[in-house]
Amino acid sequence: MENSLKILLIEDDMIEVMKMNRTVSSLKLNHEIVEANDGEQALKILEKKDSLPDIILLDLNMPKINGIEFLKILKNDEILKYIPTIILTTSNNQRDLLECYKIGIAGYVLKPLKYEDYVSKIQKLLAYWSMNEFRKI
Repeated sequence: MENSLKILLIEDDMIEVMKMNRTVSSLKLNHEIVEANDGEQALKILEKKDSLPDIILLDLNMPKINGIEFLKILKNDEILKYIPTIILTTSNNQRDLLECYKIGIAGYVLKPLKYEDYVSKIQKLLAYWSMNEFRKI
């Protein structure tokens, strides 16, 4: 039994935001997507600790606060640090990958170029987190 997720999508590229929304809609998934265009906007959303997301999907290359800086802020907060954060990026830079895992991410997913491959990855990712028992804690 899969549960509906509240997803915080932190992405500055509007095409990527539309692609995520289109994917969730085409898969007929009942997930709520809250959008933030950058790390600063995401932190403002997360200030309301009574309505936290189940997972965070985070792009690395963003203006103002990049993904790694955002992660460091998130993981230093006693409440927010437990939200599973998955990197969703085009960067296959090994240093980024290692740095993100050192900080404490739940996953690192490369955005494929082909839309069909993207849909497949997002479907698997969301299926996993929607049945994960960690969310109920």
